[in-house]
This record gives sequence, C-alpha cells and structure tokens, in this order.
Amino acid sequence: MPSVRSKKANLTYRSAGVDISANDEMVDKIGHALKRTYDPRVLSRHNAFAGLMQLDFREPLLRRNYKDPVLVSGADGVGSKLLLAMKYQRVEGLGIDLVAMNVNDVLTCGAEPLFFLDYIACHKLEPTWIAAMVESISRGCNLANCALLGGETAELPDLYSKGHFDLAGFCVGVVEKRRIIDGRDVEPGDEVLGLASSGLHSNGYALARKALASLPTQAKVQLGEPLIDAALRPTRIYVKSIQALLRFYRRKRVVKAMAHITGGGLAGNVPRVIPANCDVQLSRKSWPIPPIFRLIQSAGVAQAEMFRVFNMGIGFVVVVRRAFADTVAAFLEKSGERVYRIGTIRRGSGRLIWR
Repeated sequence: MPSVRSKKANLTYRSAGVDISANDEMVDKIGHALKRTYDPRVLSRHNAFAGLMQLDFREPLLRRNYKDPVLVSGADGVGSKLLLAMKYQRVEGLGIDLVAMNVNDVLTCGAEPLFFLDYIACHKLEPTWIAAMVESISRGCNLANCALLGGETAELPDLYSKGHFDLAGFCVGVVEKRRIIDGRDVEPGDEVLGLASSGLHSNGYALARKALASLPTQAKVQLGEPLIDAALRPTRIYVKSIQALLRFYRRKRVVKAMAHITGGGLAGNVPRVIPANCDVQLSRKSWPIPPIFRLIQSAGVAQAEMFRVFNMGIGFVVVVRRAFADTVAAFLEKSGERVYRIGTIRRGSGRLIWR
C-alpha cells in the first residue's frame, strides 16, 4: 500500500480570504472612536473580551439616581438603505442610522440609552473603511449620550459579494420602574405631537429605490437638492431632547406614550402604544410632507401605500396631557425639534383614524 505524503504547508487563512493582520490594524484604528463615547460608568480594560459598565447611578456628575432600575434592550439594522449607499459609495452616515434605529426604540419606554454594540459583516476587511464606519457609529452614540461599549467585525468572503456588507446594532438602556412609559395612562382628550423626521430615515428602501430609479432625471432635479443627499440623510436621533423633556417633567405624568415611526409608518406604530379602548385621530394636513416623499409618490405609489410604508415626515410621536401640549411643544422646539400637533386621542377600539 503506497504511503500518504503530506502536501506542502502553503494553505493559510489569508489565502482563504480572511486577513487577521487587517483585523489587528482595524482594532488599533478604532480605539479612540470608542473611548470618546465613554462616561465614568464605563470600566475600560485593554484587550478585554467584553465591555463593562458599572450599574451604579450615584455618580454626582451624571445626576443619575436609579433606585429601582429596569434594563431596556433593542436590536436593529439599517436595511436595504445599505444598497443605495454601496452603489454611490456614500457610507459615512450609516453608523448614525444604525445607532438611531436602536436608541429611538429604547427611548419610547422613557429609557436612557446606556451602551451600544455593533456588528459589521463584510466581504473584505479594509481597516481604513471599517474605522470610518466605526467613527460614524461613534458620532451616533455621542448624539444619543450612550457608550459604544464594543462590537464585532466579521470578514466573510464566501457569504458576502465583493463590496457588500451588513450592519446590525444592539442597545441597552435603563429606566426607573415607576417612570416606565407604556401608554397605559393614555385617555381620551390627550394630544398627539409629531416630531419631524430628517427624511426617509432607514425604512422602506426596497420601495424607495425602485420608485426613484423609475423616474426621469428631470423629475429628480425638481427635488431642490441632490437626490442622493436626500435619500441617504441619516436618521434623526431624538434622545437628547426627549430625555431633557422627561427630566423636566419628572414629577408629573405629562408624557403618556411615545412611538418611533419606523416600518409601517404612523398607522403601524402609533396604535401600538395606546390602550385598546382608545383610538388615535390624526390629520394629514397638520404637518408638511417633505419633498422626497412627494417625489417617490410621483413614481406611481398610492397615498395609502406611502403612509403605510414611510414615516412621511414624522419620525417620533409623543402623546401628552392636553393641558401641557403647548408647553411640551415649546420645550421640544427649544431643544431643536420641529414639532407639530398632529392629532388627538378619543374613545374607540385601538385604531388609527385619519381626518
């Protein structure tokens, strides 16, 4: 029987498509992006396998004092907005999108986002590009007052096509148990405030890309700005203004419910936060529809479908006691938001009714 002779040892991880050295270089490049999001609660350890945050809220500089803390978590991604960003090589705002889609969800319970983790999967790990992406995520975390506590980058050449990648994120926040906002106090007569979105945010891009691609160049020029700027504008992060509002009214039950307007639009998200014995009545004429949505609709999308898929210019909703509607709106405007009084709560069966 012939002997088995081993082949020359020339097969490496790098020849299989994964470059460990590139990963080491990337880790060195992103360190500062993480550290600038830290506050005194983060316990930084060099080369740690996990991120640590101290669950002690007696830090006087942070003015936090949770006696009965409840952790709140969320996970989300950017979706097919990535495809548009890849096509035009405009990826610098995607990290903000990623953070926004998570922290805005956690915020709806009244929670303060504590920390964020990212997952970046790509065809080929290019340290400079990954560092730029993490910088964008870091900017999003700064806008949300949360720590970028860690993450993972995976080089998967057999899974992703050349030039393709995916982004996912995970956020953990905290709220005092007695201050959880869950909509149970909503009652007829309450008012609905809508906070303006920055545009499409990160939802509905399968429809948006198809609609925009079908339009002639002349129609796109009428938008008033480069189409790609409007289409890729990062998702607005509402954390600072909403958290400031909740701290201002911490001794009063003024804010009764909040909704992040993502996939499904107003109709798919606002009814989720009102009791089954109430309806929410909204007026489409109470806020201006941004041009990007008008442009998409002009490609042949019915109005009902537009409102079912997109945020249509309202990215976040706050339900408040009627007596405080004016002062809450003024407070949020002073905090940098554009606020519209878009509807009211009435007796019903958990529906959204347009008027």
